[in-house]
Amino acid sequence: MEVKEHRIDGIEPGSIAEELGIEPGDFLLGINRHELHDVFDYHFLINDDRLTVQIKKADGEDWEYEIEKDYYEDLGIIFENGLMDDYRSCTNKCIFCFIDQMPPGMRDTLYFKDDDSRLSFLQGNYITLTNLSDADLDRIIRYKLAPINISVHTTNPELRVRMLHNRFAGDALKKIPLLAEAGIEMNSQIVLCKGINDGEELERTIRDLSEHIPHMQSLSVVPVGLTRFRKGLHPLEPFQKEDAKKVLDLIHKWQKICYDRYGIHFVHASDEFYLLAEEDFPSEDHYDGYGQLENGVGMIPLLEAEFMECLQEEKETQKETRKGFLSAFRKPKPQKRQCVSIATGRLAAPLMRKLSLAFMCLHPEIRIQVFEVTNHFFGEQITVSGLLTGKDIRDTLLDEELGDRLLLPCNMLRSGEQVFLDDMTVDTLSKELNVPITITASDGQSLYDALLNRTEVEYYE
Repeated sequence: MEVKEHRIDGIEPGSIAEELGIEPGDFLLGINRHELHDVFDYHFLINDDRLTVQIKKADGEDWEYEIEKDYYEDLGIIFENGLMDDYRSCTNKCIFCFIDQMPPGMRDTLYFKDDDSRLSFLQGNYITLTNLSDADLDRIIRYKLAPINISVHTTNPELRVRMLHNRFAGDALKKIPLLAEAGIEMNSQIVLCKGINDGEELERTIRDLSEHIPHMQSLSVVPVGLTRFRKGLHPLEPFQKEDAKKVLDLIHKWQKICYDRYGIHFVHASDEFYLLAEEDFPSEDHYDGYGQLENGVGMIPLLEAEFMECLQEEKETQKETRKGFLSAFRKPKPQKRQCVSIATGRLAAPLMRKLSLAFMCLHPEIRIQVFEVTNHFFGEQITVSGLLTGKDIRDTLLDEELGDRLLLPCNMLRSGEQVFLDDMTVDTLSKELNVPITITASDGQSLYDALLNRTEVEYYE
């Protein structure tokens, strides 16, 4: 039988692979005489202190390496295909699927629906379990691969079949207790659809999933995202203020139950629900370590807390500095006034204004203006900055005086690249707006550093 070959695309500097002379263009054939089907096999088999690694060099010659290393130390190999196998696409037709609400004519990768358990392990993607074979389930349990992130949406089997448009969606729920019994850590999420899986159905889902604590570590509840491209799709309504309040009341009730029983709050509402309900965010301890940040749970209050901590630290530093100036009869030199612009979505704009005002009180030499960008591309109901296009940003800012720099959050860009959803590049946007652009990370420290112009993030002009 033909051995599966995995092409090596890169080598980590200073790694075992570099030391051995393994190079890009070589092929990994096996580890300890075992063939590797995919990344699950690779991560399991390299966890040993002695390895025999079979490599086929680019010239076709086979090499074998005997390696001694620390048990969990990686080899430093970067594969051409991160999964070391074909990507598995989703077989569901969910009534709330965001990809089905995309317009035609965008790049192909934006239309790919993944439902691959290996991406859940590698990148934190969420899977529905409908595409998880018994063999995959056995390997997850045998290899102890965790955490596994699961899109549950409802624990009512009949309702889940209807919501996912997959006749196996209800039966797939049976895999959750099997993973829990095997000690596999899991996180879960619910995309909440008004009048469908909210109310009593939401309470049922929270109750059912909480029974698997501590192996089921967290549950996030996020509102369905509705774009203007829903023609011909299942009719869904946006949540209003009173709807959001009811959702939060139910979640807060179950947070108390779970905390009393298990010592964790377990279920968390996304930031959108608090903003929609016009309610204050919970205290930091309610977020159980912010395990669901990628789902927009606690991102805004954490950003605010980190930013205000930076502000307080600088106040203390300035206080001590002023004492030094007075004792030495010196005065700080006046600084040239700068103007910095921030562009963001409707969801984060109020916070950015609040932080900017606090910052300018300490730094009067810096003027900050915050621009709220309406999402005309997907529709005004989409308020997160991560779904803004370069064109909407450009059209909003084109006739504005943007000052010395424009700050944009990194979640607006394709991962690892300088490209917006509509394929406009940061460089193009910078040229059209005639302003240098700084891309900031999503934490408060990075935003603070960028405002002070001491960030190491790349500039575009």
